[in-house]
Amino acid sequence: MAGARRLAQPRRAQVEADGDGRPLVVEGRSVTAIRETWLLEDRWWTDRPLRRRYWELVTTDGVDRVVFHDLIEGAWWRQR
Repeated sequence: MAGARRLAQPRRAQVEADGDGRPLVVEGRSVTAIRETWLLEDRWWTDRPLRRRYWELVTTDGVDRVVFHDLIEGAWWRQR
């Protein structure tokens, strides 16, 4: 299927976090509330394991966002 793309494809995100890894600013917007956080560890038996800390949060513009920190590579990504 030409031009098809995966839904909810992660995109790089600019995130400022505190010393504990909690996001404070996402894409230039301050975080006003954290709704939920969870840890995903998968494919640990392969040579490309996943280890991510996800955050569902609300920023000052009222947008509900999901970002994750790749705990292996150190990069931040946004899911939506």
